[in-house]
Amino acid sequence: QVQLVESGGGLVQAGGSLRLSCAASGRTFSSYAISWFRQAPGKEREFVAAISWSGGSTFYATSAKGRFTITRDNAQNTVYLQMDRLKPEDTAVYYCAAGRGIGTPAEYWGQGTQVTVSA
Repeated sequence: QVQLVESGGGLVQAGGSLRLSCAASGRTFSSYAISWFRQAPGKEREFVAAISWSGGSTFYATSAKGRFTITRDNAQNTVYLQMDRLKPEDTAVYYCAAGRGIGTPAEYWGQGTQVTVSA
């Protein structure tokens, strides 16, 4: 069992930065790949970024590549999403999710954190 709690969301101006955190509880956290997804009002949830259990592999959506960086600290049971050069279209609720590998169905989800980017 893994419980995930996101934090770090907020209101930022376009061009600014935010760092989201996904804190996990559970002894098996380090064996899971962690992904970030987002859902904007009226839109489908979409993939943003993912990191393997070791941190050795990462994968980004085209919209995130070059602006967002996903990292993890297994000693702290935390995954981070550094978001730079934010755009208004990045406004969404951001969720982290745990799965057995990158691209596999998520087994656990957090409750989400709101990110709002003003123009």
